[in-house]
Amino acid sequence: MDRRRLLRTATRLGLGWGALQLFGCGGDSTTAPTTEDTNTGGSSSGGTASCSRIPEETAGPYPGDGSNGANVLNQTGVVRSDLRSSFAGLSGTVSGVVLTIDLTIVSATTCAPLANRAVYLWHCDRAGNYSLYSSGVTNQNWLRGVQAADANGKLSFTTIFPGCYSGRWPHIHFEVFNTLAAAADYRNKVATSQIALPKATCDVVYATAGYESSVRNLAGVSLASDNVFSDGSQLQLATMSGDVTNGYRATLTVAVNA
Repeated sequence: MDRRRLLRTATRLGLGWGALQLFGCGGDSTTAPTTEDTNTGGSSSGGTASCSRIPEETAGPYPGDGSNGANVLNQTGVVRSDLRSSFAGLSGTVSGVVLTIDLTIVSATTCAPLANRAVYLWHCDRAGNYSLYSSGVTNQNWLRGVQAADANGKLSFTTIFPGCYSGRWPHIHFEVFNTLAAAADYRNKVATSQIALPKATCDVVYATAGYESSVRNLAGVSLASDNVFSDGSQLQLATMSGDVTNGYRATLTVAVNA
């Protein structure tokens, strides 16, 4: 039984993570998060290491990668760290609480960092709109971009905290590619997943101006009811730091097949 199904079964039976380990069902050496705002993505002990592979998720209806209409992956300027403005001849900038997203790409087998892997990342604005698709912003391509990991498997994006729209938990989409060149075509992706944002941080951000609709929408959904994260979000829940005034930082380790 894979780790996500195991955790879901344990929840139904009322078993905690410690009970699973006693039964020899830990799967790998990953330690379960102790708080909502914590996610390590993997661990090592006794001279061995393994990391649970990031769950494969839908890219959704608004990928902008050429798989469903619009394609930014072949546009000049898509390789960038600051996603808040449109590019490739389009103009427009989004507003919202600043969010820095730090990802570390590692091997699901050894936990070793994977250099030069590329990530295409996208999400909605604070009103729940997706550039290129949503009414009124089809002529914008903000909140989309590609970055390549450094020698330590690390990469970073500067963006805004996304809003919560009806029916979905606050999230960020991404695709992983083996190289920056491979990221020019969505068919080369080796992983597709989503980042979940912790409720405690969402509550604080959504109390600020511009996020009014998110307060109502967040009240109508939970991680347990979300159609993506309901089968387990432990490997996708970002670790958060920061504040509304200075901006937040979301950190996540993403394990993929080497």
